[in-house]
Amino acid sequence: MNETSGIIFFDSGISAGFPSPADDFKEERLSLDDELIKNKEATFFARVSGQSMTGAGLDDNDLLIIDRSLEPENNKIAVCFIDGEFTVKRLKVENDCIWLLPENPDYKPIKVTEENELVIWGIVTNVIKKM
Repeated sequence: MNETSGIIFFDSGISAGFPSPADDFKEERLSLDDELIKNKEATFFARVSGQSMTGAGLDDNDLLIIDRSLEPENNKIAVCFIDGEFTVKRLKVENDCIWLLPENPDYKPIKVTEENELVIWGIVTNVIKKM
């Protein structure tokens, strides 16, 4: 993984309302690795393919940051390997039952049963979008 230590960061924030004077900005260096990745050895990136998670803000071709060291929990967004295919869905855990929930009404929830082969690869911690 390449370090991104050469990026300039303006610490005081960029106003999304009224413009602020430029002399208020304090210039520093920012590492996106330090900001977005808590456990480098357990973190990987993947691109979203499809529309099933648009309601959660995950759009086709977005870049996900996924941490394999985090425990799967109810309501977390996870990258899962189910029956030979990767998918990203919201986890719903209730009464010893796991559901993989899409965030788009055009897609159906997936109830994980004993017949399914499920591996939760990691938890999505951040999403990077192109504008």
